Amino acid sequence: MGIAQPWNSCPRNREEVAELECPFPVILKPALRLGFSPLNRDKAWPAEDRPSLLARYDEACKLHAPEMLMVQELLPGWGESQFSYAALCRDGRPLASIVARRARQFPMNIGRFSTYVEAIEEPQVAEPAIRLLAALRFDGLVEVEFKKDPRDGKFKVLDVNPRVWGWQTLGARAGVDFPYLAWLLFKGEPVPEVHGRAGARWIRMGADLPMVIQEMLSGRLSLRGYVNSLRGSLECAIFAWDDPMPGILGLPLFAAMVGRRLLKGRAV
Repeated sequence: MGIAQPWNSCPRNREEVAELECPFPVILKPALRLGFSPLNRDKAWPAEDRPSLLARYDEACKLHAPEMLMVQELLPGWGESQFSYAALCRDGRPLASIVARRARQFPMNIGRFSTYVEAIEEPQVAEPAIRLLAALRFDGLVEVEFKKDPRDGKFKVLDVNPRVWGWQTLGARAGVDFPYLAWLLFKGEPVPEVHGRAGARWIRMGADLPMVIQEMLSGRLSLRGYVNSLRGSLECAIFAWDDPMPGILGLPLFAAMVGRRLLKGRAV
């Protein structure tokens, strides 16, 4: 199909993992995230070399069947290199869609979830995603994730998530009300074809602040850049002035999650 992707493999057993000719660093991740496990929670486990990959594989096999695990090249770059094409499709044709960039994420290196996302226009993301969904004749809501490889400038597909994505309320801010449009599709009623306008942004404020501090300390984000990111059309994930309690309660929950990672010696 001519869609770029990182190196990946689905080894059937430990022996095949030991013989993989893979470009380290890599990540180990479930081919399908079904149910709860530490690996599903973390989304992926990085491995810098073969001994660490084998150790991670042994740990993962205690949680998942070996045939449900895959090894994928870890592309360089952080959240700002990660993009998504999200859509509501009927028989592989997007009826409603939006292209977005994950500007900040938690943790910073391999994100479990986005903390700041912006709607953009990027044909190099939209066009391959549309071809892929057409080939699948996909129906329903879907997010196709890409990452731009700085080594060759190509947008490479990482995942196809046939479900609602965490930042879906960005759609309404950008003019695409995905829940309502999905309801129309389910009811068999006409669905207007719409595409999200660039410039709208989405933030998970409580989780984003620690990431902003880390970005500033690493020199990757300035105070002016952060302030500018809060201007314009901004959708808050869980905070609203007319119903502030969910956002307030989210702060100690996120602090507890960060604390657990620090106690285990993991990067935040």
